[in-house]
Amino acid sequence: MSKLIKPTAYKKLLDQQQTEQAIKQIKDFFQANLSTALRLRRVTAPLFVLRGLGINDDLNGVERAVNFPIKDLGDARAEVVHSLAKWKRLTLAEYQVEPDYGIYTDMNAIRADEELDNIHSLYVDQWDWERVITAENRNIAFLKKIVCAIYDALRRTEYLVNETYPQVKPILPEDIYFIHSEELLQMYPTLSAKEREDEITKKYGAVFIIGIGGKLTNGVEHDLRAPDYDDWTTLGENGLPGLNGDLLVWNDVLGHALELSSMGIRVDKKALLHQLELTGKQDRLELYFHKRLMEDSLPLSVGGGIGQSRLCMYFLRKAHIGEIQASIWPEEMRNECRECGFPLI
Repeated sequence: MSKLIKPTAYKKLLDQQQTEQAIKQIKDFFQANLSTALRLRRVTAPLFVLRGLGINDDLNGVERAVNFPIKDLGDARAEVVHSLAKWKRLTLAEYQVEPDYGIYTDMNAIRADEELDNIHSLYVDQWDWERVITAENRNIAFLKKIVCAIYDALRRTEYLVNETYPQVKPILPEDIYFIHSEELLQMYPTLSAKEREDEITKKYGAVFIIGIGGKLTNGVEHDLRAPDYDDWTTLGENGLPGLNGDLLVWNDVLGHALELSSMGIRVDKKALLHQLELTGKQDRLELYFHKRLMEDSLPLSVGGGIGQSRLCMYFLRKAHIGEIQASIWPEEMRNECRECGFPLI
C-alpha cells in the first residue's frame, strides 16, 4: 500500500492484553481530566441525524455521508454523523447551558471516503466537546487558554501511562507552541502544508496551528474546513484571520506530525454569512441549523473533537491505528502490517 508507513525498527512496547487494558485506562483518565479542565458534563449523542437539516458536519465539503432510509418516517433518509460540531451547539441551547460551561460526548462515526493509512480509518471515535462563551471571549487569547487546558490534560495522561507502563517514556514538551498557518507558510514557503506541519512539529514536539480554512497568501488553504462551524475568517492575532486551529504532536514512531484535535471558536452570524458567501454555500441559510443561528437562538461557543484511538495510538507508541481499534482494512495492508510486526485488530 503506497500510503502505508512501515517503521524500520518498530517494536511493540505492550502486548495485546496490556494494550486493551491501557486503552481503557487512557480513555477513562483523559475524559475525566477534560471534563474537569473545561467544565464539561457528559451527554448522550446520536449516531445518525436526519438529512436536510444542516446538522451533520460536512468536514471538507466533499465527503459523502453514509445514509439509509427510515421505514417509519416514509423512507426519509438519515445520515451517519461525520462529527457533531453543529449538533452540540443545538444541544447547548436545548439544555440552556450557562457561559463557561459545556458538554462532551463519545462520538462514533463512519467516514466512507477516508483514505486508509496508519492514522486514518473508516471508523472514527472521538470526544466531541462544546462550551458556551461570551462575545468578549471570541478571540485568540481565549482559544489559546482552552488549548493549554487540553494540552495539560494530555501531559497528565502521558504521566499516568508512564507510571503504569515504565517502558513508555514521556516525550511531550512542557509547553505547546502556537503559530499561525500564514506564519508557518512564510517560514517554509517551498513545502506543502503537511510538510510544513512535519517540520514545525518535529522542532517543537507539540504545536497548535492557528487559522485553518481560509486561503493563505499563496492562494491555497492550509487545510479545508466547512464554512458553518469554525470561524476561520475573523481577524485574530497579528491581524491574521482565523479563530480556530489544529493540535499536533510529533509521532516519533511514524516520523510525522500527528493531529490529535481540531477545534475553534464557532461562527457568529457575521462570520457565517461571510464564510457561506466565500464558499458559495448561501443556500444553507434555508436549513434548520443555520436558521437557528441567524435568529440568535444558539449560544456563542467554542468546541472541537479529540481523537480517542489516535490519542491511545500516540501514548502507547503504536505504528497503526488498527492496533487500537477494530475496523476494515485492505487485505494487502493487513498482510504488510503483519509482516512489519504490527498485525491489525
